[in-house]
Parts: sequence; structure tokens; C-alpha cells
Amino acid sequence: MSTRSDHQTVPLSVLLKRELASEKIEKPEIIYGQASQSKKGEDFTLLKTECQRVVGDGVSTYSVFGLFDGHNGSAAAIYSKENLLNNVLAAIPPELSRDEWVAALPRALVAGFVKTDKDFQEKARTSGTTVTFMIIEGWVVTVASVGDSRCILESAEGGLYHLSADHRLECNEEERDRITASGGEVGRLNAGGGAEIGPLRCWPGGLCLSRSIGDMDVGEFIVPVPYVKQVKLSSAGGRLIISSDGVWDALSPEMTFDCCRGMPADAAASQVVKEALHVKGLRDDTTCIVIDIQPPEKVPAAPSAPPKKQGKGVFKSMFRKKPSESSSQVGKEYSEPDLLEELFEEGSAMLADRLDAKYPICNVFKLFMCAVCQVEMKPGEGISIHAGSSSAGKLRPWDGPFLCSSCQEKKEAMEGKRGMDLDIVVEVTSLSSSTSFAFQEH
Repeated sequence: MSTRSDHQTVPLSVLLKRELASEKIEKPEIIYGQASQSKKGEDFTLLKTECQRVVGDGVSTYSVFGLFDGHNGSAAAIYSKENLLNNVLAAIPPELSRDEWVAALPRALVAGFVKTDKDFQEKARTSGTTVTFMIIEGWVVTVASVGDSRCILESAEGGLYHLSADHRLECNEEERDRITASGGEVGRLNAGGGAEIGPLRCWPGGLCLSRSIGDMDVGEFIVPVPYVKQVKLSSAGGRLIISSDGVWDALSPEMTFDCCRGMPADAAASQVVKEALHVKGLRDDTTCIVIDIQPPEKVPAAPSAPPKKQGKGVFKSMFRKKPSESSSQVGKEYSEPDLLEELFEEGSAMLADRLDAKYPICNVFKLFMCAVCQVEMKPGEGISIHAGSSSAGKLRPWDGPFLCSSCQEKKEAMEGKRGMDLDIVVEVTSLSSSTSFAFQEH
């Protein structure tokens, strides 16, 4: 009598092929183009297609697009471009089904952003960068963002949708409140005589963003925790535009899409940059990435014009204005006019909110592994991400996820729960005074 089980292990690649066949998924074609005009040389892009979840199977492919708009130097942007994707992938458990892999992305993106920031700051460099990072798997688009570069989708049916958040202090009251509660100060530059000029900035440092990667000289309440949005496009596809603030300061989303309508992706990216420079000139690095997601039969032709817009009402349904950025639920007033489906949205800056994956996704993450840096820990070594929170008393000591001691220190610093190691004194009295100060334009 055989001792072997009657059940045989089925390779993951076979399961993936069965998934695609059973769901009758026709993978879209991804066509992209980019254009840039440099002023400071601090914008960098990452463009990768046909990445494989299971190496060699030829089926489980995804694409990655990223825009890194650096400030106070290019070191943070370059480091993020070279390391962020690997850090995100390291946070995704192996041997997941396609649906599990897609569902694990939002948490893995948070872990990857925080690890990239933590590792870069350990190099004691003071530059920073915005990041808009997109992963496309089939018809599912997942975008994670910190800073003020933006990603906007125009569906084939004609609707416009923000897939990123704007973390400028000037326009985000919730982020201003978070920073002041964590020990930072928010205000404009004092020009003397009581006059204040320029946008709202965070002091010390003078950064006008509330989230970024890097910026260790500003204070750790400038956090790398990204806003994440995940949507599933209809089989008709759509066009995505990722641009740095050099574009969005000059053009509205509707102007941006209108100026390049009907053009192939590479020409569209060039036209967007050209149009932005025509409006405001070259005041900053200006970069644009255009990605067309199309059914295979549409590939030879340039994207056709979508149906006529329904006026301002369409633009107002972009999920941009919500009662709380951290909410993952969409009210009825934000329902889609087409077949676009929202799968996930979360913008909280608190790691306890972002890494506490719910069932059944929680089962795919290892319990005794740091939820940020993925270092393995012995039972009892890890610190629950809920430690010190108002809900900690309701949780059991073994309730994870867990952080290593180093990542726990990072979490406490971002929440303003420990003193900064940096001895920074910023005193701005007058633009004409001899007092030296530095603030970071973005």
C-alpha cells in the first residue's frame, strides 16, 4: 500500500494559466511614452513591462511605472528608483494566486515605501523625493503616491479619476493637523514686518509637502506612508497620465487630456510637456508619462476620442473630495458613470491602519516577520504595530502584525512619539537678514 497521498502538487504556473482560462481574461496591451524637460535634473522615471510574478511561465506578467520628482538634490529620487520595486516585491509573500497577489499589493506598497525611506535615511543624505508608483496587473491598476506628482485616469467611457493624492500642505488640512499634532510647525515664510509669503511649509526644513521619501533634515513627521488606490478598468481600457508638478501647476486634468487626445502615447507625452511649458515656461523639471491600456485589437490604432464629456459633473466624481482621506469606502455620490470598479482606497498615515491586513489576506503574510523590512524574528521579539495605540488594550499580546525594534522606532518617530536625533534649529526673521536658512522648493 502506497504511503503517498493521492493528491499531487500542481505548479503555480499551471494554476495561473487555469485562472486566466476559467475567467476568460484577455490581457490588455500596455503602450506607453514619456517626455521631459529638465531644469534641475531631479526628475527620474521607472518604466518596466512584462515583469513576471512567476519567472519563466510567460503568463503572470505585470507592468510598473514610476515618477520620482526629487528636491534638494537627486539622491533620494535615484535611490527610490533603484530600490523601491524590490522592496515592494519583498513584502509580497511567495506562491500567491493572482487574486491574492493583487489584494496583497496595497499593504506591500506601504511596507516598500517605508523601508525605502528608512534605508535611505540611514545613509544620512538630506535630499527627498515625491513618488507616484503604479503597478498594472491585467485590468487592475494600483497606484501609491507621496508628494504632489499626480496620476489621473481617463477611462475609455470618458470619466476622469484621480488615482493619487496631493500632499501639499497648502491644500490638505488633514495633513496639516497631523503634522502639528506630531510636533511640527506649519506656516509661511516670514518676510519681516509681519508679512508672510509663499505656500504653507513645514518647519524645520521649509518643505511644502507632508509626505515624501527622504527629507531626514525636515523631521520624521514628513512620512513616506503612501496614499494607495486600486481600480479595475472595464475591458475597453483607458489612458493614464503620470506627471510631475511642473505639468499640473500649468494644466488642469481636462486640459491635459484634451491637448493630447487621439495621439499615440509617446506623442501625447511630448504634447503635454510642450503645452505645460507654453503656459508657464520651464520653471521646474517637467515630466510626463502616458500609459494606454487597450484591448489587443485596438493596438495598431491611436487611442480614439472618448464619448463627449458630461461637463463638470464627470470631473466631480473622481473620489478626490471625500469626508476623510483615510476612508476606504466610497459614498453613493461618488458612484462610477461607467464600468470602472474601485477595489481599494486608503490614505491614513498611521502604520497600524495600513499594515493590519484583514482576513483572508492576513493569512498570506508571515506572522514572525517584520511587516516593514521583512527581517525574520523569533516569537516574542516582535513588537505589535498596535502597541501604544488606543486599541492596544483590546488586543492580545500575540496580535500582529509585528515590527522589529528598528522599524518600531521609525513608526514612533513618524507619529511624534520620540525625540528626534537631529539637533535642528531654524530661525527665520527676515529675507534681508544675515541669518542663514534653507527651504526646499517643490
